[in-house]
Amino acid sequence: MKLTPIQKRAARNARHGNSLDMNLVSLIDVFTILIFFLLSNSGVETLPAASVHLPESTAKADPKQTLVVAVNATEIVVEGRKVADVAPLMAATAADDTIPGLKAELDAIAARPVAQAENAAKAHSVTIMGDKDIPYQLLRKVMYTAARADFTDVSFAVNPPTLTLFAAPPGGGSLLRTAERRAAP
Repeated sequence: MKLTPIQKRAARNARHGNSLDMNLVSLIDVFTILIFFLLSNSGVETLPAASVHLPESTAKADPKQTLVVAVNATEIVVEGRKVADVAPLMAATAADDTIPGLKAELDAIAARPVAQAENAAKAHSVTIMGDKDIPYQLLRKVMYTAARADFTDVSFAVNPPTLTLFAAPPGGGSLLRTAERRAAP
């Protein structure tokens, strides 16, 4: 009687006392799903408005992770959702500086329950990404509306300072040639 390969393996394992038989296919499936989940939720954050040109910063502190309100010359965006156009806001001469669409969105966000107690302090923080060329009146209206919606911790987003690794030597030229001149007697 001729044995199949599976029967041969079973007989060999019985002779040597090896009874460990592991199915790796399901383990590979679990790790594949885990890797896909981790890669898809890697936390890569994109800026909400590419048309916002931020001013330069001189601060060295890292920014906090908060709600982002982007303001450019044409629209106001909260977490990627457009909430108001700028042109009607700048044309309005009402005594109240509240922006209705922004206030409604901020109120809806403030009404969300906070998942962890540590995040309760950051729940009413907002970062305003204001284009460096927007008028102050618009920025003031955004800040006023945020304060009315109980977002009192207001931060402004700026570009990080640019690092200058090597400054050009006085009188022009390259750093290498300047070093050579100093080394020569």
